[in-house]
Amino acid sequence: MKRTASERTLTVDFLDRPRAWRGRLISGEGPGTEVRAGSFLRKRHITLDLELLESPAALAHIVTHELFHFVWRRLGNRARRSWEDLLAKELRQGTPGELGWSSESRKLRLTREDWLRRTRRWREYACESFCDTAAWLYCRGTNAGRGLLNREARRARRKWFFSCRELKRCSV
Repeated sequence: MKRTASERTLTVDFLDRPRAWRGRLISGEGPGTEVRAGSFLRKRHITLDLELLESPAALAHIVTHELFHFVWRRLGNRARRSWEDLLAKELRQGTPGELGWSSESRKLRLTREDWLRRTRRWREYACESFCDTAAWLYCRGTNAGRGLLNREARRARRKWFFSCRELKRCSV
């Protein structure tokens, strides 16, 4: 099935000090949580913090992370479950840390029940972990995530990424 032009278009905009508030991003002071970026998958839209333009390395890292949210959505269930299996193995082994703030903050809130029952909290963590891992892999010069996850876990994630067949065929 062919996608229409609007289904192929991805728009990006910049906001001054974006804040997440009730499912949307607002600019400047006020309610909500400060964020550096946000992706709106159904709208095929990414919003980035204007300040990122001052740091090319941080911009590359965050754009890569946000783009991989679209990749995650297009991956098949088998690939996503395979990624979750890798994360569950890390948890069973008591592997601390993550490769980025967004996945680290979610990992710290997980309970054993979350990953055993594949709750929404678990699935959101898996997605953020996938995106943080992609940003770490493809933006090596940024040093983001360096030292937050042990070498063995980083090696396993790298191997997963480079051997995942669905990832190689994924079209966003």
